[in-house]
Amino acid sequence: MYIPLLSKPHSHLRRLERRLFGLDVSISGDLLGRSDDDTSASGYGYGGGHSTIIPEGHPFAGRSAGGGTRDQVFGTKVYGSGYPGIEGRGVVGRPLPFWYWPVVWSKNASSIQPYLDGTEYGYPSNTTRFGGPLMETLFISDSNKLNTKFYVISDQGTVDYLMDVVYYHCSDYLSYDSWDTSSPFDADSQLAPKPQEAIQYYRASSTVLTLDGYNNSATFSSNESVSDSPLPQNIDTTLLECLNQTIGSAVPLIDPETWLSQHWWVGATIGICVAFSPILVVVLVVATGGPLLALFFVMRWVTNLVARIFAWLYSKVQGRASSFVMSGMTPMDTIHGTTGPQVNDWSSVEE
Repeated sequence: MYIPLLSKPHSHLRRLERRLFGLDVSISGDLLGRSDDDTSASGYGYGGGHSTIIPEGHPFAGRSAGGGTRDQVFGTKVYGSGYPGIEGRGVVGRPLPFWYWPVVWSKNASSIQPYLDGTEYGYPSNTTRFGGPLMETLFISDSNKLNTKFYVISDQGTVDYLMDVVYYHCSDYLSYDSWDTSSPFDADSQLAPKPQEAIQYYRASSTVLTLDGYNNSATFSSNESVSDSPLPQNIDTTLLECLNQTIGSAVPLIDPETWLSQHWWVGATIGICVAFSPILVVVLVVATGGPLLALFFVMRWVTNLVARIFAWLYSKVQGRASSFVMSGMTPMDTIHGTTGPQVNDWSSVEE
């Protein structure tokens, strides 16, 4: 029996495990021209697929979107990092390589440093945002001597998923007062996490990990080459490593579109053939001069149709299988990150 705040039985962990590996991540908001039936996000998924141009009638029409992969997820402490092939600060006018929109900070922050301006992506409460409005969740260290508080900010679907996956992997280091709760991110609130508290951006700055009380002087510096302020001493680096590794490995990515959606003409041809199959049979009987030969052509047509359907199903299953493969957590390299380059080096921080 699961008793909140007191126990962590195997049955509760199994329930979480089924959710982590068995379901897609929730996606709401404007899908930027993608089909509802062919848009899914997977934790631990590889992402990828072809980039496309967002069509008219959707936010950011004319920009490219998609194509980002798991090994491109890690950014740095800089707002505007985590964009494959793009360097520098800021997010204005940029493509959406992972489909998800970057987080936005307060008006006060952008008035101090214009590169922190994200107003083109709307307020944090914007329900049009890919994945849902921005949410925040708090993770508190369970260490007796350390009172370390981390926040994760991202869209609602991502935060809901990461709360479970972080608990599954990092529960030994978490206070029971901090998991399984989230709240809307109010960037202009005095109590909200601040951009100078950011210690790691992910997925084209659409997800950020912050450390409560950290003050990175480089955030508001006019000099882009200035070094980041060191992290405070006496923080829980064990929990920090677990959070960073887990988020980088599990933050949801959009699955590539299926083969059939990219080759729509195949589905259209099959649909037309099915719709007109009675007429086709009659025509074949007349053209071939007998029902047996007509039956042969119909059976060959049906066989070809079934083969195409199975080929599509196989491609879909293969794509999904790669999204849910997870063979344990790889030890974290604090200099280079889990799967991609990362400049943050926490090796000098002492507990």
